[in-house]
Formats: sequence, structure tokens, C-alpha cells
Amino acid sequence: MRTTTIGDVKVLLPNLDPDDLDTRTDLDGDLTEALVEGAAWRGAQLADVSIRSSLITGVDLGESTWEAGSLFSCEVTRTDFSGATLTGIAIERCAITGSRFTGTRFTDVRLKDVLFEGCRLDYATFHCVAAAGSVAFTNCTLSNGEWSSCRLPRIALRSCDLAGLEWDACHLDGADLRGSRLHGLRAPLDNLRGVTLGEDQLPDFTQLTVAALHLTVRSD
Repeated sequence: MRTTTIGDVKVLLPNLDPDDLDTRTDLDGDLTEALVEGAAWRGAQLADVSIRSSLITGVDLGESTWEAGSLFSCEVTRTDFSGATLTGIAIERCAITGSRFTGTRFTDVRLKDVLFEGCRLDYATFHCVAAAGSVAFTNCTLSNGEWSSCRLPRIALRSCDLAGLEWDACHLDGADLRGSRLHGLRAPLDNLRGVTLGEDQLPDFTQLTVAALHLTVRSD
């Protein structure tokens, strides 16, 4: 069993051997135990497609649409989901590394034992995204995105850029934000109830509080 720990969050990860996988370049229906490298699937239309126990590297899925499927026990590396729309899918026991989700739309997505590491999620939107288990983002860029009506308690957001990220009606109780850039984060204070911060983040949190409460700070 392969695991990684980010802060207090332990994530169960896939343990795949490339020698046990079949090389594939097409995406016609479900994929199981596949090795996919450098495939051009840009603009793909996926409906109820399941990808399981696969290694996906350098694949172009930009502007694709994926509805009501699943990504289970997969390693996804340097893959481009920019501008994609992911709706009603489940992502479980996956390690997603160095991948691009700029402008990606996540709607009604369920996450369980998922690690995003070194990924770009700038301008991405999360709507009704829920964590059913351990979820961690580390060294990711989440700037200028929008998260609304998400239930992501106890997730780890470690050493991430949250500048300009907007949270609205999100439940993040117990989330670990240590090491992340909070300057410019836009969120009602209720969305930050119960999160964990580092002492070095308190000045940015103070600025966030002043802005949220429309306080006037005077020096005289």
C-alpha cells in the first residue's frame, strides 16, 4: 500500500508498475490497466467513461468534456486539462502531478484519496465539489479561481498560491492552509472557520479580515 502524508492528511495512492500495463493511444470507452503517453485527446467528449489503474503522461485533454465517469487508482503526470469541463465524475486514489487545469470547470465532482502536486489550477472553477476522503493540494497554483458550494473539510492546501481565489459558501472546516499564499484571497470569514494557519500567515489573514468586515484602520 502506497501512501503520502501532507501535514496531517494521509493520502492513499496508486501503486502501478508500467511493465504490467498495456500501451494505448485511443480513448474509445473505458480504459483499464493502460499506459498512455503523449496522446492527443483534445476536445474529447466522454460520457460515463471509467479510467482505472492507468498511467497517463503528457496527454492533451484540453477543452474536453467528461460527464458521469470516474478516474480510479491512476497516476496522471504533465497532462493538460485546460478549459475542460468535468461534471459528475468521481476521482479516487489518484496522484496528479505537474498537470494543467487552467480554466477547468469542476462541477459535482467527488474526491477521495487524491493528491494534486505541482499543478496549475488558475482560473479554475469548483462548484459543488466534495471530499469523501483525504484530499491534498501541494505546491499548486490556485490563483484567480472560484470555489462555490464546496464541501472540502480537512483538506490540505499546503504551499499553494491562493491569490485572487474566491470562496463562496464553502465548508472547509479543519483545512490546513499552512505555507500557502493568502494575500488577495477573497472569502467570507465563515468560509475560513476552523482552518489551520501558520504564524507567518497572520498578517495576510488580518488584511483579509479587515477587508471582509469593511473595517477602517487609522494611525492617528
